[in-house]
Amino acid sequence: METDSGYAWGDTLPTLTTARVVLRPIETSDAAAYFAIFSDPETTLYWSRPPMQQLAEAEAYVAQVINAFHTRRASQWAIARPGDSTLVGHCALHRVDLDHRRAEVGFVLSRSLWGSGLMSQALARLVAFAFESMQLHRLEADVDPRNARSLVLLARHGFRQEGMLRERYWVNGEWQDTAMLALLRPEWAMSEIAP
Repeated sequence: METDSGYAWGDTLPTLTTARVVLRPIETSDAAAYFAIFSDPETTLYWSRPPMQQLAEAEAYVAQVINAFHTRRASQWAIARPGDSTLVGHCALHRVDLDHRRAEVGFVLSRSLWGSGLMSQALARLVAFAFESMQLHRLEADVDPRNARSLVLLARHGFRQEGMLRERYWVNGEWQDTAMLALLRPEWAMSEIAP
């Protein structure tokens, strides 16, 4: 499907690479790796849903991810390392709105790899794809304000906080706030992060 932005939304996601990460399409065989990540209470502490309890939840989630791409609602990539196709996280463009040239970024990484720099490379590649290939104008991020790691990562990539939505999510028996951040294409193009 050709859009006004010039991006051709095909039947499969393109594979995106950096020196240290490969962003590849999600496959049904990724369910077990997803379950390992999303069943970890520390990894999902600031997620918008509680930790997964059964592999079937991960299988259903992967099916939703694949369907969301085919219905043009989201593009979600598995994060893997060169030479090893095992999913160690994901990054995504959710709530894609090509009419208004915006989308929301999302990401998660296996806790064993936190602090490795892999997510920074994955996010940089995702942002470049969104602004260059998809010709988007605005990227947004929805983050629990207690999630310091994600806020620092997003700030390092030029995202700025625009507001706070109080008690937006009910997760794990508590109301959770949301910090809303955004990055505009002209800001990114003038930054040191743009290629």
